[in-house]
Amino acid sequence: MRAIWKGAITFGLVNVPVKVYSATEDHDVPLHQVHDKDGGRIRYRRVCEIDGEVVPYEHIDKAYDDGERTVVLTSEDFAALPAERSREIEVVEFVPSEQIDPLLLDRSYYLEPDSKSNKAYVLMRRTLEETDRTAIVKFALRQRTRLAALRVRDDVLVLQTLLWADEVREAAFPSLDDEARVTDKELAMSAQLVASFEADFTPEEYEDDYQAQLRQLIEAKLEQGDALDTAETFGEQPEESEGAEVIDLMEALRKSVASSKSSRASGGKASGSGSGSRSGSGSGSTGKSGSGRASSSSGKGSSGSRSTSASKSSGTKEKAASKPAAKKSTSRAASTKEKSTTSKTTRKKASA
Repeated sequence: MRAIWKGAITFGLVNVPVKVYSATEDHDVPLHQVHDKDGGRIRYRRVCEIDGEVVPYEHIDKAYDDGERTVVLTSEDFAALPAERSREIEVVEFVPSEQIDPLLLDRSYYLEPDSKSNKAYVLMRRTLEETDRTAIVKFALRQRTRLAALRVRDDVLVLQTLLWADEVREAAFPSLDDEARVTDKELAMSAQLVASFEADFTPEEYEDDYQAQLRQLIEAKLEQGDALDTAETFGEQPEESEGAEVIDLMEALRKSVASSKSSRASGGKASGSGSGSRSGSGSGSTGKSGSGRASSSSGKGSSGSRSTSASKSSGTKEKAASKPAAKKSTSRAASTKEKSTTSKTTRKKASA
């Protein structure tokens, strides 16, 4: 797991440095949209309404429109907010655990000690266990002030963000105002039914039937040959992550080696050093892009794969060079016979 946030739990004069990790993950089968006519990939672009150009994610800001005026807010504006700069998980109060309505629970995070000694962490954990209390805390995460419940799960401190009171809708159903007469016999029979289903809850025994059936369907289609050739359908192009150019590692290395050999063959001490610089730039760009592909692009500040201007330039050139190669590979099989006929005609003319 990768830490998404670092800070410290504070209550009174006690300070507990921690790292925050997402405690849950999505297990759904990843799907994308295609054209039903030919299976072509459907892609969405961020286009500026003024100049019609596609805008890279790193050049997109947020704005508020009150109907007459628009206020543009940059990433620097958000970072300057006092709450966003704070790295404290402030304990507001300790409450009985049963007072927290499960409807308020939102996202869950694991907390790991972030200091040489875990004494303060263990102290906080044991205090919560022995007092049978849950700590209500406030902190800032991803441009929002969060209210959360801090509790213990298997010797690990867990942070569960809570919805604000005004985010929970009121259940106002007029049909519940009508009185319904339930007899003692009906209630007794219902209790017997509950007793027949009684068991200890074991989450591991349950499976997402829909996702399991979806994977089974995909495997069956692959085995029956009911699938499209990905390279021919989408083209052999490097995948694009949010706001980052992704370059094929082997292709970048091959081009770097070829460039280095041609520079040495041409001789010249100066040109050799220049080649080394270009090769280094290429591999550096590839390394950063590779890192970007592995990370989650949860937002503007989380892509983690932005290169320097030199690396971006190198990445753009390589990407542009790879597109013709992708197009050639998809049409190579179709044009083999035509190339062979042309070659024979050329040799006849030459012999004549």
